[in-house]
Amino acid sequence: MKHDPTAKSPGDKAGQEHQARAIRRGGWGQLGTAGATIAARLTFENVTHYYGSSVAVRDFSLDIAPGEIICMLGESGCGKTTLLRVAAGIERQYSGRVLINEREIAGPSRFLPPEKRGVGLMFQDYALFPHLTILHNVMFGLARLGASAAEREARAALRRVGLEHYAGDYPHALSGGEQQRVALARAIVPRPGVVLMDEPFSGLDRRLRENLRDETLALLRETRATCIIVTHDPEEAMRLADRIALMRAGRLVQVGTADELYRTPVDLFTARFFSEFNEIAADVQNGGVSTPLGAFPAPGFGEGERVDVCIRPLGLKLSRAGGDGKSGNGIVGRVARRHFLGGVDLVDLAVEGMATPVKARVSSGFGHDIGSEVSIAVDPNHLLIFARQPCDDDAP
Repeated sequence: MKHDPTAKSPGDKAGQEHQARAIRRGGWGQLGTAGATIAARLTFENVTHYYGSSVAVRDFSLDIAPGEIICMLGESGCGKTTLLRVAAGIERQYSGRVLINEREIAGPSRFLPPEKRGVGLMFQDYALFPHLTILHNVMFGLARLGASAAEREARAALRRVGLEHYAGDYPHALSGGEQQRVALARAIVPRPGVVLMDEPFSGLDRRLRENLRDETLALLRETRATCIIVTHDPEEAMRLADRIALMRAGRLVQVGTADELYRTPVDLFTARFFSEFNEIAADVQNGGVSTPLGAFPAPGFGEGERVDVCIRPLGLKLSRAGGDGKSGNGIVGRVARRHFLGGVDLVDLAVEGMATPVKARVSSGFGHDIGSEVSIAVDPNHLLIFARQPCDDDAP
């Protein structure tokens, strides 16, 4: 039998079948095929904005390097989305300036409309046009190109997010995750220097959200665009961002890497945002504090100063107490409750001098029955001390 040079080898057929299965299960396109852009520097200078008499953002300044991914993190109503709208040109700030590559795009002397800023915006609800096909939704921002060039670029963007086979369908035929991918394709297809994303994963279930986060991050890295992602989820911010900008009541509280905000938070509000704590009110005496969980040094605090001693549940090390019910360091707790959480157990401990249970996170298979006594040691790497604020609730 003669060899047919046009015939597909078994390997080729297997590859085609694999690709078809990937498409059927909603797989993304090939890595490295997204169109790259020239990343822009985005700068906020003393931006303040009001809605009526309510302050949405107050004196906000932040410089974002070209190609950097920043997560704006904070509770609902803290001003995150307002800043995105100001950067995109949907809102005109009350005062301050916004600059792209050190050129003012919004300020006292200049205001560029959204379409002239080179900014891609992805809304929380995706904002797809229901009367347009998926292809024409993605083509919407390519009016400057001819029809054939715009279609070619749009199909390439859809191919990268694994949805080219839906090009002729309408948004209602797609799942929430698929609509998110279409919105992402539409945001990046004009190759903007800055991409703004408002809570892009908030409406998705956990498993789908994790996959979309990973794929979206890979795509953003490919495009090399500068990016702001708004989120209220600290874990999401830690997974996605080069730096995190934490906001509270319209103000920037702290900006830094995930490691910096977790290990060296500027205040108790920041610390609580990234971790659960056992919090104990104490007074500084002789350069240290004494608590029911032990005595610790308190450098940098004045004599008699009121402080909050904060210990992460991960920082409590538990072992079996001695037969006399005593611990080598004198700290003994009784197991009050235990919750199995998969890889870890969350243990509630009754400790003398503490009005509420002390929480510890230990490896699963903790092995101590409810009512048994354990020895408690504190890992200083998981201990933080903050000056007590007048508005703080009294801790046990």
